[in-house]
Amino acid sequence: MSDVPKPPPGANAALVLADGSVFWGHGVGASGSALGELCFNTAMTGYQEILSDPSYAGQIITFTFPHIGNVGANPEDTETLTPVARGLVLAASITEPQNWRATQGFNDWLKRNNLVGISGIDTRALTRRLRDLGAANAAISHVPDSHLDIAKLKAEAAGWPGLDGMDLAIQVTGRQTRTWNETLWTLDGGHGVQELPHHHVVAIDYGAKNNILRALASAGCKVTVVPADATAEDVLRHQPDGIFLSNGPGDPAATGVYAVPVIRELIETGKPIFGICLGHQLLSLAVGGRTEKMHHGHRGANHPVKELATGKVEITSQNHGFMVVTESLPANCEATHVSLFDGSNEGFRMTDRPVFAVQYHPEASPGPKDSHHLFDRFVGMMDKR
Repeated sequence: MSDVPKPPPGANAALVLADGSVFWGHGVGASGSALGELCFNTAMTGYQEILSDPSYAGQIITFTFPHIGNVGANPEDTETLTPVARGLVLAASITEPQNWRATQGFNDWLKRNNLVGISGIDTRALTRRLRDLGAANAAISHVPDSHLDIAKLKAEAAGWPGLDGMDLAIQVTGRQTRTWNETLWTLDGGHGVQELPHHHVVAIDYGAKNNILRALASAGCKVTVVPADATAEDVLRHQPDGIFLSNGPGDPAATGVYAVPVIRELIETGKPIFGICLGHQLLSLAVGGRTEKMHHGHRGANHPVKELATGKVEITSQNHGFMVVTESLPANCEATHVSLFDGSNEGFRMTDRPVFAVQYHPEASPGPKDSHHLFDRFVGMMDKR
């Protein structure tokens, strides 16, 4: 007798975990199947930003907020031209957009970007499972007019290697050097253009979100974006005033094979360096620190982070499954920020170089602008130099 469960009436999609657990539901977005690490995000807004964040490469996202899709989608809120998340899991069906900025429905946006989704899932139960047992490898399939092969999906999920040891930055980075001058969105003018920059920043693109580049431009910077595998010579030939290390997906130790030697050379130049997310992790490896995989990661827009020097608490947006081990940082580095959820490292700086980094995303707006001052700090370092 087969141990493969039969689908309930009307089900045309399934989420299958590597341990064989099956969650039936209704397909949304593109039809097809996808493999990835199943995680959860607690944000109440910004689903389009989340799904188009290159840091989500290799991941299937469970949204804990039930009303996903109600504000539709628009071209101004995407973080990369081609989203690389593997799929999404929803509690409720997608509704028609009810927002003046929407230019299309969310389901149409998912189809256009080939994102496979499933709705009708008990996301509270699934999130508790991920919280207690950790992120899980999973397969998601939406096949409207065909048979769902649960046994095959289970085998694929069990055989997927996971994010440990996986370099995904090289897959999502832009392959061409380019200049960026678009600024942050405003209510009265949309995105602007930086025409009178005061500094030149070279950003190494490990999977950079567009809004980080916009924040740098809004802070008065001309931004030259180079690929993840750019050499120190590639970076320095642009004669930058400062260097930015971007966010990105995957295991920092794997990306660090080619990125860390370059970052070490750049540190020795004495130029100001600012890292965010994967950039923070790579910077820690470059100074001799260590990173490790987290139990279930930090993903959401409601994470409190304490700045140790001032005691100030910022509400932050986060997306990471690896973390910097504070105790591994050398004597010339000091921790600057800590998570109030679990005490993990959220930032550090070098005491003998103009170099600092944070784990969270200051370009996002959960606070809404609690962390934007970090871009001004980076500019201040370039002013002094």
